Amino acid sequence: MKGKGKVGSMLMLLLIMAVVAAGCGGNTGKNNADAGTGKSEGTKTVSKNNKDIVIAVNANFITLDPHNAGDTNSISGARAMYEGLMGFDENMNVVPVLAASHKISEDGLVYTFALKENIKFHDGTDFNAEAVKLNLDRIRDEKNNLRLRKSFAKVANVAAPDAKTVVVTLTEPYNAFLNKMAMALMISPKTLKEPGDVIAKNPVGTGAFKFKEWVQGDRLVVVKNADYWQKDLPKVDSVTFKPVPENGSRIAMLKTGEADFIYPMPTEQVTEVQNQKDIVVDKIDSTIVRYVTLNTMKKPFDDLKVRQAINYAINKEAYTKVVKSGFGSKLDSTMSSKTQHYSKQTGYDYDVEKAKKLLAEAGYADGFAAEIWGENDSETMKGMQFIQQQLALVGIKLEVKSMEAGTLSQQINSAKTPQEAKVQMWYVSWSPSSGDADGATRGLFSSEMFPPAGSNTAYYKNENVDKWIADANKATDPAKAKTIYADIQKTIWNDAPWAFMGVDQVISGKRVYIDGVKTLPDGSISVRNAEVKQ
Repeated sequence: MKGKGKVGSMLMLLLIMAVVAAGCGGNTGKNNADAGTGKSEGTKTVSKNNKDIVIAVNANFITLDPHNAGDTNSISGARAMYEGLMGFDENMNVVPVLAASHKISEDGLVYTFALKENIKFHDGTDFNAEAVKLNLDRIRDEKNNLRLRKSFAKVANVAAPDAKTVVVTLTEPYNAFLNKMAMALMISPKTLKEPGDVIAKNPVGTGAFKFKEWVQGDRLVVVKNADYWQKDLPKVDSVTFKPVPENGSRIAMLKTGEADFIYPMPTEQVTEVQNQKDIVVDKIDSTIVRYVTLNTMKKPFDDLKVRQAINYAINKEAYTKVVKSGFGSKLDSTMSSKTQHYSKQTGYDYDVEKAKKLLAEAGYADGFAAEIWGENDSETMKGMQFIQQQLALVGIKLEVKSMEAGTLSQQINSAKTPQEAKVQMWYVSWSPSSGDADGATRGLFSSEMFPPAGSNTAYYKNENVDKWIADANKATDPAKAKTIYADIQKTIWNDAPWAFMGVDQVISGKRVYIDGVKTLPDGSISVRNAEVKQ
């Protein structure tokens, strides 16, 4: 490490200990008690005698409209009930689901999908080519202003020449199009006649589970689709998703059996529970990146030296140890190494003196005050507290503002122009749910993707990057696309619209009797193959 003597090292150690205490201290009472009974975990063995499973997640669901879902929990909920022509396997590879097959024209402009037959939506409506066309037309309609629309901007026409064939014609080649089709989940045509707010709360798809109820902030319940088109699925009667932001409560629910599966697994609890006979801890490398967006259109973040100083001022290795309990790695690009076309970058090693020098050169020798926003779950709070402590060493005084997921989303997306935006710094995570480099780039760094159209909350604009994103999407040669994405990542890294923090390991916990519930590399939860082993 640079820029530190013995005093600095001792101060850093004290800070790390303080943050660990702040992040973990409130959980101990809940972790050791049997929720609702007062019994310790050691006094009983939890078993499962029914096929109704409970999954505890760390935040509320924001919407169940699959065409407008942007957060991972909402995507998980939607995927339980909805399906697309294409989908993702456990490794985020694109696979056919409602499509029997597909072919792409030589010029990359025409995609022809042959559909599976004898499939019905939950309300009894037939799944056919006309239903697909209605869904894609809804996504593309500018008046609906749906999150998924930008992914289908290159679609010129959708045709249904017969009941089992869909032909999609593009205006130009788009090498991520099959990934985007995997995100386009199919809603019943009958439901599509309803207003958007009704669709968001009353899901009707073709999936293994049907909607039962959604009590915002408390539970989302889906039940077995007895008429599901795939034989022998689903294997459980119901799945209840429960938002539990507090880490200690979530782990307590797993220990007592009140929850059968939890995600994310609190990293500080992994060592404690991974050898318990009744609990299984699953760990996989992920595409989830952690970062802080810096609003490049607001002072002082409009100054490159300030943004670079923030990157130098944060010890990323300590961040992984303190906030993630060592389960993760330093973010060394704009995307995870598990994401398509990743290109490693160098620089922004921890250097307090360099950070101070850059701040002084920018006219902020005494630092400045700012706000950092984030969700109100335990781990996010711990991350913001760590960043707050780190930046205090270079004179930057951060006020931590935590909010419930829906409130935070509303605060960010209510700004119709960059000038109206109130966000200064946002500590957040992102994973390309479409599994491709475009999903890790365009929505976060294209100037077309300022909120509410997308998630470019750094309000970052670079004309070269905008052009290269378009060029990469047109490239039908993977090698050419990889070269372009390397240029994109290098440029963004140097422009520093983010404080580049870390890459998660996806860690989930489950009772030993649960099988088939999987957390994918993007952090979404798949319950299609859920099973209770007796």
